[in-house]
Amino acid sequence: MKGYNKPIIAILFILVLDQALKTWIKTNMYLGQEFNILGNWFIIHFTENNGMAFGMEFGGELGKLALSIFRIIAVGGIGYGLIHLIKNKYNRGLIMNVSFIFAGALGNIIDSVFYGVMYKYEKVFHGRVVDMFYFPLIEGVLPSWVPFWGGEEFIFFRPIFNVADAAISIGVIFILLYQKRYFKEEEKPEASLNSEMVEE
Repeated sequence: MKGYNKPIIAILFILVLDQALKTWIKTNMYLGQEFNILGNWFIIHFTENNGMAFGMEFGGELGKLALSIFRIIAVGGIGYGLIHLIKNKYNRGLIMNVSFIFAGALGNIIDSVFYGVMYKYEKVFHGRVVDMFYFPLIEGVLPSWVPFWGGEEFIFFRPIFNVADAAISIGVIFILLYQKRYFKEEEKPEASLNSEMVEE
């Protein structure tokens, strides 16, 4: 179990926080209800979506089923990859960030697979993902010279998301930012092998 403790703790923490918040929102607020946390900049807004992260949609009942199945397969792959990283003692930061991605993906799978049955509105695999964090930090009108959208109102940041979405985003962003650090240790053995071949 050595090397597994911190990733497991991180995964459990994200899952418990994600599901506890979603359950509270689902049982204490009505769809579309919102209340302000920090003025108009940070709002808890109860919404649900049938699709992907940040409220994006994936068409129709068949699409919803396909997405749920794809999520399960993807999480299985991420879980397998995480075990591989731990066993082969990859960079701890990389392992932790993959743990965040795994936990976030698993958190949203619970919604889409089980929430329909748990809350008695749909069959298994057809549940809706609960979202609640809304940060409309900047609101305004796009200049008229902007192609296609000139003169239209815009909000940044418009997508409404949840703890699971945030965990996935954090994991992906940090892997992209620190990829050279995370993977440089894997390049060293190959480099040393090439130098040995040249010496021979």
